[in-house]
Amino acid sequence: MTRISLTVDGARVADDVEPRMLLVQYLRERLGKTGTVIGCDTSNCGACTVHLDGESVKSCNVLAVQADGCEVTTIEGLAQDGELHPVQEAFRECHGLQCGFCTPGMVMQSVALLKENPQPSEEEIRLGLEGNLCRCTGYHNIVRAVQHAAGAGSTTSSASGAGAEQGVTA
Repeated sequence: MTRISLTVDGARVADDVEPRMLLVQYLRERLGKTGTVIGCDTSNCGACTVHLDGESVKSCNVLAVQADGCEVTTIEGLAQDGELHPVQEAFRECHGLQCGFCTPGMVMQSVALLKENPQPSEEEIRLGLEGNLCRCTGYHNIVRAVQHAAGAGSTTSSASGAGAEQGVTA
């Protein structure tokens, strides 16, 4: 076992973990952060996307021990004081989801994208989300939601924030 200490959604946690435990498993199984979805176990789908020290990562591709000393933000950590993050609100308003399975990862990646580029073009949004897969929406309303959030100034929120797929860039 290895002792880790990290901050998750603003709360400091310390725990003993197996060195091979994935961050996604730690978040879900130990901390109950089930909004971080396990979709593929191969880092292809992006459903497990979280922010690690403000950078977007696929938590199925990070060991929990690698997060030692870091700050992790999950989908549960975006809403503040009962108010949805502007990107979450934009996904709701623009119907950027259907089944909801990919939504946490899409939202987390969108927050990171808007942090890096507050006014992305449609093409930049599609490229920025290409490592996150959705089997339901056809991506059109997801792109609209990101555009809507950009117009709402989502990067002023308190929360911080790879491979090409046909449906995203087409």
